[in-house]
Amino acid sequence: MAARDPRIDTYIATSAAFARPILEHVRALVHEACPDVEETMKWGMPTFVHAGAILCGMAAFKQHASFGFWRHADVVGGERNEGMGSFGKLTSVRDLPPKRQLLTHLRKAMRLNEAGTKRPVARKAAAPRPLPDPPDDFAKALAANPAARKAYEGFPPSHRREYLEWILEAKRAETRARRIAQALEWLGEGKSRSWKYERC
Repeated sequence: MAARDPRIDTYIATSAAFARPILEHVRALVHEACPDVEETMKWGMPTFVHAGAILCGMAAFKQHASFGFWRHADVVGGERNEGMGSFGKLTSVRDLPPKRQLLTHLRKAMRLNEAGTKRPVARKAAAPRPLPDPPDDFAKALAANPAARKAYEGFPPSHRREYLEWILEAKRAETRARRIAQALEWLGEGKSRSWKYERC
């Protein structure tokens, strides 16, 4: 049986409670299909290597987990689902295909690696959506708080978009006002919207 990477044990143990059964299930299936698989961490996520190439990987996030094949198009076919993986955003083991189907996919991925099949070149990503200007109430609040404004303007577009969407999603004026106040506090401390969930 292939050795288990203790870093992956730690990753699973420190993931959200809902994600742990998903990660454990996926890990067990990978080892069942490919007894000599090598475990490692790449890009901060558990990754499985076979025949000198990446076979698949998994990850846990705040509200979902993911599992995907490195050669997704050749193994599963079609475009990747929403949520960074081959099967979309996973919130329970039931969101995965049945065990038999996953084992079939894993064995196909193994054969591709063993044959030395190169991963297809990814198509150029679509141009990112333009970042909208902050709404008037948020813009005024930023203008009155130089530290928050400086942090906001220094963030990459993805971080700014997280704040904007969070504020704009508020249904009530009171909620929106509270979110703007909270955003200013976090920005004043140089924190991104998802700072609580960022791994060190």
